[in-house]
Amino acid sequence: MPDTAAPAAPAESAVRAALHAAGGWLPFERVMALALYAPGAGYYARGEAIFGLAPGDGSDFVTAPVLSPRFGATLARQVAQALATTGTGAVWEFGAGNGALAAQVLAALDAARPADAAPVAYHIVELSGALRARQAERLAAWGERVTWHERLPDAIEGVVIGNEVLDAMPVVLLHRVGGRWHERGVAWDEDAQRLVWADRPTDRRPPVAIEGEHDYLTEIHPQAEAFVRTVGERLRRGAAFFIDYGFPEHEYYHPQRAMGTLMTHRAHRADADVLADLGAKDITAHVNFTGIALAAQEAGLEVLGYTSQGRFLLNAGLLDGLDDAPLPERAMALKLVHEHEMGELFKVIGLAPPGSSRGWVPVGFAHGDRTHTL
Repeated sequence: MPDTAAPAAPAESAVRAALHAAGGWLPFERVMALALYAPGAGYYARGEAIFGLAPGDGSDFVTAPVLSPRFGATLARQVAQALATTGTGAVWEFGAGNGALAAQVLAALDAARPADAAPVAYHIVELSGALRARQAERLAAWGERVTWHERLPDAIEGVVIGNEVLDAMPVVLLHRVGGRWHERGVAWDEDAQRLVWADRPTDRRPPVAIEGEHDYLTEIHPQAEAFVRTVGERLRRGAAFFIDYGFPEHEYYHPQRAMGTLMTHRAHRADADVLADLGAKDITAHVNFTGIALAAQEAGLEVLGYTSQGRFLLNAGLLDGLDDAPLPERAMALKLVHEHEMGELFKVIGLAPPGSSRGWVPVGFAHGDRTHTL
């Protein structure tokens, strides 16, 4: 058995135990899953305060709802339109973080609700018990209107939202070396006493051919695509909106993107040393939105629209009343839409069952829809 003394990296013991059980090699997809979600040791399972505005508050990165409450309030306009159009009365959020987005959406929906209308039910699907506890504390004011689930229900009727969920799903690493494709995994170097990369030949390939003969490292996303297919199979009526950073396929697998998109985040700094300090920092990869759209269509969903976060929020009314807001509030809200901040790198894709999508255009995609680029 490997040495199981607690390492500095919280999840390293879990990875080493899995390596031993697997005979000395693990695909990176499994390593990423353990680093993020291993009980008590994974990054999202330890209960740390990871969401915030700056390193001084002990956080590792900022998300849109943490940056500005106008993010959730604006998204709520799209949610309200989708609820009304599809005749549903529930919101389903996947991976609700610290609960900020849920609080913003609920507050905005309540403020706009007619006096004779029933309040919207809010469901959160959250794998992390530590995060569920944080969310419950934040959302206590809504009482029993908020329900938590540890897994997807068999059937969903309502509006699904997911902000920065797909990027946290484990990816498969593919490495072309000397013209041959390998799956990149992890092994233990006994001499150096550390985890190291280890490639094995594979029949797996990126979804498109990569031009050129140069070495090339990239990711494919079977777990994220399987998740979207499952959502598609279970979404009986309603719509789904996923917001994340990423590209369409032709940009994702550009010949010049030769080192892929895999990255870690800690204390608001990014680094590419993915195997260091497993469990102590976030690991993410950008989203291939073409793959997400195809997975949705395979499950019977239609693509309602696809555009940048900036365009989506402007369409949905982010600027309404902003001129009257205090300067700091205006500055933070504008970071959501500026191209050099979150506005361009982040994208939004809308999906719906065919019966829920006829005869309406979601307000967020009213102008600047980029579905044709997928």
